[in-house]
Amino acid sequence: MFVLDSHCDTPSQILRLRDLGKWNEHSQVDFPKMKKGGVDGAFFALYVPSCMTPAEATAHAVKLLAAVRDTLSENADKAVLATDASSAMAAQEKGLVSVFLGLENGSAIQDSLSLLRLFYRMGVRYMTLTHSDHNAICDSSAPATGRWGGLSPFGREVVAEMNRLGMLIDVSHISDKAFYDVLECSKKPVVATHSCCRALANHKRNMTDDMIVALAANGGVIQINFYPVFLDDGFAAILADSGIEAKGDSVEAAFINDPADPAKRAAWYAVEDELATLERPSYKRIVDHIDHVVSLVGVDHVGLGSDFDGISVTPAGLEDVSKFGVIFDELRARGYSSDDMEKIAGGNFLRLL
Repeated sequence: MFVLDSHCDTPSQILRLRDLGKWNEHSQVDFPKMKKGGVDGAFFALYVPSCMTPAEATAHAVKLLAAVRDTLSENADKAVLATDASSAMAAQEKGLVSVFLGLENGSAIQDSLSLLRLFYRMGVRYMTLTHSDHNAICDSSAPATGRWGGLSPFGREVVAEMNRLGMLIDVSHISDKAFYDVLECSKKPVVATHSCCRALANHKRNMTDDMIVALAANGGVIQINFYPVFLDDGFAAILADSGIEAKGDSVEAAFINDPADPAKRAAWYAVEDELATLERPSYKRIVDHIDHVVSLVGVDHVGLGSDFDGISVTPAGLEDVSKFGVIFDELRARGYSSDDMEKIAGGNFLRLL
């Protein structure tokens, strides 16, 4: 079995001076924790905030990519860059963790298919078309009103070129209309690398049953996100009432701006510790979402995309990647077979890759 996490925001943490080669007490992802959790590979997302201009977005994505490459060079005995399923399997045989690259927010390619091709040549194997705001490619799920009414004309060119390159199209974060436009335009299966089911948690970042059915009919896969707000409606109210996350925004911003300052780092860790005291949904809620997808479209169209290092609070019992195995314990307890678990663990996503 190859265990794959299809989305974590660890490159941003490298810029915050995390040493992935050692066990970090406050990290959600590092190489020792991946090994302990039995995670064979993960997509490291080159996350570009929507507040950046296109030029800033490109520069930031390249900076993140360079940081990942440097980290892999420094940890060649622990991890290796993977660009396809066969290279990941070869790394597993050698006892190495596979790091894949995803680009989160297509604003980094500006309005240029040449830049898209360049990121592919540099090892990026999927692109999340947008993030928390509209860009030149398509509408985001976050704003109340759209810009393009789905995919833009340029976005249709991007879909066609990604199909030609063999680059996976990630529909997480995009608007419902943009999602259906992508399915209409794409000649290849597409993925939602870190999304949940709207039937179980009514958040617009999640996918409706109709969307999940359409994704599966296209041959695609939904990878279940671990963020408690996307897992359970009740936690969204708990988080909002606590006020911790809002209070923590300025603390995190200060830490990001000066990660070498021990006081600012400690202040951010204190916010994370406070968030962990909230009544959080269990990791078993992740399996509820898997169950729901399986009930709709079968076991061939679901997997795991944690969003670790991009979320400030986690499900109870799954605080970091070292605890990944509890998901498979729960799947086994619910009657999933070894073949089923192999598909959910990573087989479904690797099939598309």
